[in-house]
Amino acid sequence: MQEIYPPMKEQEIFSWNDGFKLGYSPMDKTHEEFVEIVNTMLTCSDSKLAQHLDSFVAHAEDHFSQELCWMKETDFPNTACHAEQHDAVMHSVREVREHLRTGGDPEAARRLAAALAEWFPGHADYLDAALAQWMVKKRVGAVPIVLRRNLGFREDKRD
Repeated sequence: MQEIYPPMKEQEIFSWNDGFKLGYSPMDKTHEEFVEIVNTMLTCSDSKLAQHLDSFVAHAEDHFSQELCWMKETDFPNTACHAEQHDAVMHSVREVREHLRTGGDPEAARRLAAALAEWFPGHADYLDAALAQWMVKKRVGAVPIVLRRNLGFREDKRD
């Protein structure tokens, strides 16, 4: 059987960039891993997809539980909404994993990975950025300063 998505070693579909940085190193590191695993799910062979989905499940469980701990430890005011998004993601991920385990079409996992790649930037920009700022402000009394490189901005060139 020919695979729908052959592995792409040289090209990434969803890649980490400084635009995802939030200024809280433990969160940024976890988010970089998230992006890497989702990209792997988008680019791996069908035969490896279930294995990478399992890796994503393990990552996401740790990732989301760590963020929940941070929210509870710091009395983050938007904990319920943030946790609800994580729960909804995990519900979908577990459904797709079960679908694959019972012989379902790998295309469902590809669609899930694409949906995760689409969901992540907005979630990070709003809910995770608010959490990162909240935690840094609680710890050091100021919001984080984030230096981002190579985001495609051009300098204003005046004569």
